[in-house]
Amino acid sequence: MSEPTRVALCDDHAVVRSGLRRIVDDEPGFDVVGEAGSAAEAVELARAERPDVFVMDLGLPGTNGIEATRQVLVVSPATAVLVLTVHDDVAYLRKAFDAGARGYLVKDAADIELVQAISQVARGEEYVHPRLGAALLGAEATARIAGPGGELSGREVEVLRLVALGNTNAEIAAELYVSVRTVESHRAHVQQKLALKTRADLVRYARDHGVLEGLPDADG
Repeated sequence: MSEPTRVALCDDHAVVRSGLRRIVDDEPGFDVVGEAGSAAEAVELARAERPDVFVMDLGLPGTNGIEATRQVLVVSPATAVLVLTVHDDVAYLRKAFDAGARGYLVKDAADIELVQAISQVARGEEYVHPRLGAALLGAEATARIAGPGGELSGREVEVLRLVALGNTNAEIAAELYVSVRTVESHRAHVQQKLALKTRADLVRYARDHGVLEGLPDADG
C-alpha cells in the first residue's frame, strides 16, 4: 500500500482552512499534517513536517504568500507548493511560479479542482487553473508589444485590449477588479509608451498589432 500524500495548509482564515481540510480529508490517499495562518507558521510547519504538498494562500498578513513560498522551499526543497488564491490574474500566477510554486488554483474552483491540483503537483507536474492557463497563453502572445516609451506589461496589454473593444474606464475597472484610477494610470502608461494620444489611436493600434485577434467581438 502506497504512503498517503502529506498535505499542509496555509490560510489566515480558520474557516477557509477548515473547509480545505474537509475536502482533503475526505479524499482517500491524502493526509493533512498541519495548518498555518501566517508565513512564519508555514515555514515552521514545513521545517517540522516536510509535507509533500503545501497549499498556500497569497493574501497572508505581514509576509505575503509569494515570499512565504520562497521561505518554505528553503527549509523544505522537496515540498511542492500549490498556490490557492482569490487573484484570478496572470501577473500573480507568474510571480508565484517565479517564487517556486508548482501549481496555481483560484479559490472559487477549490471545491472541484483542489484534489486534482494537489495530486498533479505531488507527482512533480505543474498545475494551472484552466481559466488562467488560457489567459496566460493570450498574454504571452501579446506580451512583446512595445513602442518608443518601452514594452507594455501584461496588465497594460489587457487594458489596451479592453479599451479597443469599446469599454469605458469604469467597465475595465470592474472587469479587472481594480479601481478606475488604476485603469486611468495603466491607460496613460499605454499611451505614453506607444506615443498615442486618442482612443481612436489605441483602437487602430490594437487592430494593427493583433491585440484583438481571436476575440469574437473584435469587429463589433
